[in-house]
Amino acid sequence: MLTYILFLIGFVFLIKGADLLVDGSSSLAKRFKIPDIVIGLTIVALGTSAPELIVNIMASFKGASGIAIGNILGSNIANILLILGISSIIFPLVVKKATIWKEIPFSLLGVLSLFLLVNDEFLFKANSSFLSRFDGLLLLLFFGYFIYYTFSIVKKKKDIPVDEDIKIHSNLKSSIYILVGLFGLALGGSWIVNGAVVMASNFGVSQSLIGLTIVAVGTSLPELATSAVAAFKRKPDIAVGNVVGSNIFNIFWILGISSLIRPIPFSSSSNFDIFVVIGATIVLFLVMFVGKKKVIEKWQGVLFVLTYVAYIAFLVIRG
Repeated sequence: MLTYILFLIGFVFLIKGADLLVDGSSSLAKRFKIPDIVIGLTIVALGTSAPELIVNIMASFKGASGIAIGNILGSNIANILLILGISSIIFPLVVKKATIWKEIPFSLLGVLSLFLLVNDEFLFKANSSFLSRFDGLLLLLFFGYFIYYTFSIVKKKKDIPVDEDIKIHSNLKSSIYILVGLFGLALGGSWIVNGAVVMASNFGVSQSLIGLTIVAVGTSLPELATSAVAAFKRKPDIAVGNVVGSNIFNIFWILGISSLIRPIPFSSSSNFDIFVVIGATIVLFLVMFVGKKKVIEKWQGVLFVLTYVAYIAFLVIRG
């Protein structure tokens, strides 16, 4: 019983820890005269992905590969179908040309790269099916290119929206925020992974199922909050960019770091979930040309959410 309680409390620690880490780090960066846009594209972006990162690092250390892979795939599916769905229901989301033709295809490249890397046993007659340290290095190189691309946009356009009112604290307070945030992330991540492993064992289901559902949705709460608030404030660029950017971070950055720490075994059953991510990303791209061009309309958002509910129901039935 205590494990389940700590599992739930772990999400509070994880999300609040990420929030404090971002707050403290942004304040220090601001004191060093770093531009808001740079803070938004680095510290804030990495901060919203911190819950997934910490859970995956903990899962990698504990050898819980099902949770590590499931968390990322489940988060990416939830980001598109659930978070963008809810956000577009709040307010139709207008999507910029660069997002349609560059960021969304780049996120598709990420999941296709993951599919190739984890299926080399069948595709290239390799000895095993897992994300190796070399694979992790390749993912991080892709991530490095994405960061380079992002900052090249910043140089060309100075009016990129960042939904972040950065508060400046004293150096001591900022440092305390960072330390407490890191502690909360570490403790919360450990409780979540431990609880997920125990839950999978007690209920006789796979770690992958727990990772794809409860853990994935829980670690995606910062993205949900950011996109929903951005939609409510009529800032669609932030709502969409937050989700697409998170999906890119999840695969290239988080899986890259996780597999670099410890190679991650891959179950062929997770290929279905990879195909769902691929399908959701392609649908997101095609939606830009259906109905109102470059807009995710409310009725499309409803279909996204219903599709996500159907996917979760399928996972539960599949077990």
